[in-house]
Amino acid sequence: MSTDYRVGPQADPAADADFAGDAELADAPGSDEPEKREAEVPRALHGARLDKAVVAMAGEFSRSHLQTLIEAGHVWVEGRAVTTASRKVQAGQRIVVELVPTPESRAFVPEPLALSIVYEDEQLMVVNKAAGMVVHPAAGNWSGTLLNGLLAHHAGAAALPRAGIVHRLDKDTSGLMVVGKTLQAVTALVRAIAAREVHRQYLAIAHGEMREARLRIDAPIGRDPQSRIRMAVLASGKPAMTDVERIAVAGGFSALRCTLHTGRTHQIRVHLASRGHPLVADAVYGGAAALGMQRQALHATKLEFSHPTRGEALSFSAEAPADFAAAWARVHEAS
Repeated sequence: MSTDYRVGPQADPAADADFAGDAELADAPGSDEPEKREAEVPRALHGARLDKAVVAMAGEFSRSHLQTLIEAGHVWVEGRAVTTASRKVQAGQRIVVELVPTPESRAFVPEPLALSIVYEDEQLMVVNKAAGMVVHPAAGNWSGTLLNGLLAHHAGAAALPRAGIVHRLDKDTSGLMVVGKTLQAVTALVRAIAAREVHRQYLAIAHGEMREARLRIDAPIGRDPQSRIRMAVLASGKPAMTDVERIAVAGGFSALRCTLHTGRTHQIRVHLASRGHPLVADAVYGGAAALGMQRQALHATKLEFSHPTRGEALSFSAEAPADFAAAWARVHEAS
């Protein structure tokens, strides 16, 4: 028996003889402000680089992070901010270091966020992710992610790998994701995804009018050797397969339904672009903004899998958010 869950459209989102031992804590324990350390340069470090002196004061941080603090103006020598890591210091000079935490250390913290939860029980939850929300903290997006929201949503998330996240959607892709709430569920879901037992279907709007009514794209995907932010169809890549169904074509655009058989990074985006049909507003893969879309025109509309403990077949569907729905309607109605 299969249980179906359907949800309506979401509202669009509004996007490294002891100098260190001599250091004094300038801030009281428990302060919300970054810790500050203050110490005099010893004779042993006379003429040394500033960053070497700062490492001696705060050896638990990486040298690269401390260099970043210097460059950002968080280090003072004799009361004046110094932003050059190679600056030479002199014995007796007083150095103050403001130990701003690394972005990574601040990333995995709970943040109450408005999550659109389609389904939830003691083992798992299904989320309708908004376009613009990053799934997992990374450079440039250390907060406000789905992971942060999950850590705030339930206490058990902190004990799970990636807070229970078993698959991802790109930042600008909207739609359905399943998240495990127990280690048992996470393990079962990861295995099901690897065995291709989790079925994922997407709606996409692409440039160009696709001639084929149905198309299977079976082409391996790997990291683009010319750009670290792109993937590409490469003979040396991992196997990837996408089924594409043409729903409507008009005015130089195609409204498509895509079914994943594998889950490679950017799979639908890469596969369609490789066939001359980049997604609308997907600048990374050559898709210009159009039809009112300012983010890649891709929505995860359907998700089907077996419950990890009960074995029950579950099916979820989510209508597209307003921006995508309006663009889709323009193509469909003009076809």
